[in-house]
Amino acid sequence: MAKSRQHFSSQDSSVSSPVGRSRELDGPSRWTEYLGPQMTPPTASRSSRNAGPDGLVQSSGGSQKGLNIKWVVQLTEVAEGLLAKMYRLNQILDYPDPVGHVFSEAFWKAGVFPNYPKICILLSKKFPEHFSKLQLERVDKVALDALHDSAELHLQSLEPWVQLLLDLMTFREQALRLILDLSSTVITLLPHQNSLILHAFMDLFCSFVRVNLFSEKMPRKMVLQVYNLLHAMSSNDRDCDFYHRLVQFIDSYDPPLKGLHEDLNFVSPRIGEVLEAVGPIIFLSTDTRKLRNEGFLSPYHPRYPDILTNSAHPMRAQDLANVTSYREWVLFGYLVCPDELLRVTSIDIAMVVLKESLVLTLFRDEYILLHEDYHLYVLPRILESKKMAKSGRSKQKEADLEYSVAKQVEKMISGVHEQAFVSCDAIHRERRILLKQEIGRMVLFFTDQPSLLAPNIQMVFSALALAQSEVLWYFQHVGNASSKSKAARMVPVDIDPSDPTIGFLLDGMERLCCLVRKYIAAIRGYALSYLSTCAGRIRFLLGTPGMIALDIDPSLKGLFHQIALHLENIPKPQGENISAITCDLSDFRKDWLTILMIITSSRSSTNIRHLEKATVSTGKEGLLSEGNLAYNWSRCVDELESQLSKYGSLKKLYFHHQHLTAVFRNTMFGPEGRPQHCCAWLGVASSFPECASPIVPEEVTKIGRDAVLYVESLIESIMGGLEGLINILDSEGGFGALEIQLLSEQAASYINHASKVPIPSTKSPKLAAGFPLPGHESYPENNSSIKMLEAAMQRLTNLCSVLNDMEPICVLNHVFVLREYMRECILGNFRRRLLAVLKTDNDLQRPSVLESLIRRHISIVLLTEQHISMDLTQGIREVLLTEAFSGPISSLHLFDNPTEQHTGSAAEAVCNWYIENIIKDISGAGILFAPIHKCFKSTRPVGGYFADSVADLRELQAFVRIFGGYGVDRLDRMLKEHTAALLNCIETSLRSNREVLEAVSSSLHSGDRIEREASMKQIVDVDTVIEFCVQAGLALAFNGLLAEAAGAVLEEGAPLIYSLLAGVVKHIPNEIPEKKEIRRLRGVANSIGIVCDHDSQWVRSILEEVGGANDSSWNLLPYLFATFMTSTVWNTTAFNVETGGFNNNMHCLARWVH
Repeated sequence: MAKSRQHFSSQDSSVSSPVGRSRELDGPSRWTEYLGPQMTPPTASRSSRNAGPDGLVQSSGGSQKGLNIKWVVQLTEVAEGLLAKMYRLNQILDYPDPVGHVFSEAFWKAGVFPNYPKICILLSKKFPEHFSKLQLERVDKVALDALHDSAELHLQSLEPWVQLLLDLMTFREQALRLILDLSSTVITLLPHQNSLILHAFMDLFCSFVRVNLFSEKMPRKMVLQVYNLLHAMSSNDRDCDFYHRLVQFIDSYDPPLKGLHEDLNFVSPRIGEVLEAVGPIIFLSTDTRKLRNEGFLSPYHPRYPDILTNSAHPMRAQDLANVTSYREWVLFGYLVCPDELLRVTSIDIAMVVLKESLVLTLFRDEYILLHEDYHLYVLPRILESKKMAKSGRSKQKEADLEYSVAKQVEKMISGVHEQAFVSCDAIHRERRILLKQEIGRMVLFFTDQPSLLAPNIQMVFSALALAQSEVLWYFQHVGNASSKSKAARMVPVDIDPSDPTIGFLLDGMERLCCLVRKYIAAIRGYALSYLSTCAGRIRFLLGTPGMIALDIDPSLKGLFHQIALHLENIPKPQGENISAITCDLSDFRKDWLTILMIITSSRSSTNIRHLEKATVSTGKEGLLSEGNLAYNWSRCVDELESQLSKYGSLKKLYFHHQHLTAVFRNTMFGPEGRPQHCCAWLGVASSFPECASPIVPEEVTKIGRDAVLYVESLIESIMGGLEGLINILDSEGGFGALEIQLLSEQAASYINHASKVPIPSTKSPKLAAGFPLPGHESYPENNSSIKMLEAAMQRLTNLCSVLNDMEPICVLNHVFVLREYMRECILGNFRRRLLAVLKTDNDLQRPSVLESLIRRHISIVLLTEQHISMDLTQGIREVLLTEAFSGPISSLHLFDNPTEQHTGSAAEAVCNWYIENIIKDISGAGILFAPIHKCFKSTRPVGGYFADSVADLRELQAFVRIFGGYGVDRLDRMLKEHTAALLNCIETSLRSNREVLEAVSSSLHSGDRIEREASMKQIVDVDTVIEFCVQAGLALAFNGLLAEAAGAVLEEGAPLIYSLLAGVVKHIPNEIPEKKEIRRLRGVANSIGIVCDHDSQWVRSILEEVGGANDSSWNLLPYLFATFMTSTVWNTTAFNVETGGFNNNMHCLARWVH
């Protein structure tokens, strides 16, 4: 905010100097700060830079008899700047309520006002009383003394906002003077005769009303009163120069509608005429049945299919494109000119607009409660008129009609409030449905017939404008939020936050705009052709007897010929070089606007009515109509993009972007949501930065940041939906349900059973045993599930296609490529699903089941890959590789084992489970190795399964297929580490029992049985050493199964490599010491079980790695093994014929001893 204050204060070193400037400079030149570079120069060159809103060219010249339309356009632009400044002040002050004198803690900490609430609020409440009469020292003496000490500092912080009050006062004076001048001098303000001047006039009128209504939301009284107090403290109790003028201004606009009623009283009749004139178009726009049946938004008329609808409905397109502005004119016009409601036709016009409106937007997301203000400020004027008419009924017959109309207006205002609450949502929903259908048809039609887009471009603008209006209306109401400055006043209307028509409208608007941009060259060519033919018609009209008979001023006659010359000099489109034609028609529009300024002025000797009478008699379009049409079509040549932005831009949705995100999440993946709509929701953000006002520089950064956050939030939601669709398919209710249908054996059994049982006479598809007959649907109750699967697959593939084809989203300097997000989302979800299915609720997932789940998920990913222009298969491999091996990438290329080996979390989790539960048996499940079955068994479940369900050859093969060679290496390394620890324990036992074992050795060789037995009894912890050896034998058995499983998988997947290794290993020389390459090759062969003595080679590799068996104590190992026979463990040992081993794994001990 410091930047903003510096920006304003740097322009005005003192407040008295701007006041002097405002008095000396009367006209647009004083508004340099508010006008952009396009509008500032008073004598700008004749180019498109002179174009103002709606294509109005700002002419600085022209006849003195004409109107100065430049001031109208510039003051409208100034109003936007004033509104932006007031909006920024409200943001800084945390949206205060100056009417109710409610100010938050943030208000006082903003640094604009001194943080002395008692004095500031009292000054505001007692306005317009002077501070000298309020005895402030009794209110807060300490605060008053502090203000004396820091008066200069507080003056500087208030200066820019006092300047804003001065600007508001000056704007009111100049705009009101211009409005009154236009109202009194313009001959006609009817839309079909003088639409360009009318729109400029009404834009200024509405801006004037908006500025003054919005000023009530800023603490005007406090700004002025506190500033004057500070000024007096620093200037010997002298009031600031402008104090009394501002007091009078603020007081006259307290409340603003009181001042507006008084100021616009003289303009009221002209406003009433305008509102009556636009009534038919408003009625048409609200009649959805007529719009649909008569084909107003269809390229062809339903009753006249051979002609285009822009021929069937003259002026229809242009009028419907402006209907949003017409509605605002009605709402503002009758609010500030209530007497015009007493016209007979005005009741219906006001009724139809009020019935579908609840709030009236002032600026951005700030609004007034429409019906409340009509009750407070319009109804009393109507009641007053009714009272006057009632008292004069006995004297004048006209009073009866006035009384009757006033009574109807009173009834309308009193009742329409409730009607709006009940029906406005239904009215707009019906309109949205109509626009959804018509725009959808329009997109399909123009995609198929692009040559008809140019003749119907005005109809496209109409559809865009209507859709834009409906989308904005929806988001102004969907949050049920009131203005932040009046938090207690809520809008009690329920708007459905999951209305799917919003997505259709956004998508339809985007596709229409894309079509226009795609065929922009054809539209320009059509417009150029039209203007070329128009030149001949205008030349003809200028030469008609009626025109010759008119005594036209030479300068005006020269302008008419200049218009014809402009059109005649337009380049002729030839072949396919239309896009290369550069044509600037701003001079033509400038000259035509100059003509309009002259002929619509009552001060001109030749006016609009003279021209119409002189040229309409020819039976064709009059000169004025031809010129206006040429003006509109000229904008399709060099201002088509600006027109498209006006009618199709949704940048104002930025101020509702939080509701936008919520509605997107509610509708995107709902039952009527469409994946292709997400592009339109995202594309809206590209236009958000355009909302930033140049008068408030910091807005660009804030709005840009919010736009980026909005896109990121939507992308997160889209990717969440994408994950959801994938996970729906990858569930037991999705593809999982298809995996539990009949097996081939079951089907054969059913068919055999059906062939043996005679077919019953009934038509039941079931046999006596309950089996369905062949040819009948097996599970008809699953139809809904199958349809759900089909719908999910359709949505998934559509979403992938749409995101893949979507252009990058550009927001300021950020670029979002949806394909990249989608790839990361799919692969990230695959990794999360892999880790999630590793374990069940009880324990480890069976490797075979895990493999099946992974394959199912991969099949879904491969389904999406068909609709994405990138390689997801490679990504899946990367994920699986990462989960099997996550050490340094360089480790994959080294022949030496690195000092630190890291593995993926998935492989590590599975390997740890096998070591802890199968090898170490920490749960005490009684793990036994069954040599006959080549599996491990348990006496009770290990987690959720018995050991033979997770530790047999089939499951280990599934493990190998999932994690590959790196997973095998990891499990092999963990087995080696465990076995190395056991070897260390055995070595420790050898050393501790060395003397006893040497005695055993001597007695064995000498044949002294008594000494041998006595020595054997001295061996320490024989049973413990036996347990170590049994565990080592289990590890040997498990590693043997693992090697066999790895070999089977390698032989199945890469038989050539398997046969190569099997052939090479037979010819490996037995050398001592072995070369490193030979040792490595032997280790690889041993890991896939193609070495004859697998166990010996494996133990040998362990001893080589740990550097063991170098001590002479290992020579006593056979004698240690011999002492095992004295253990009591043999008392409980029994051989199990079914498993081919002993009940306490003594066969594993034998395997280890061997």
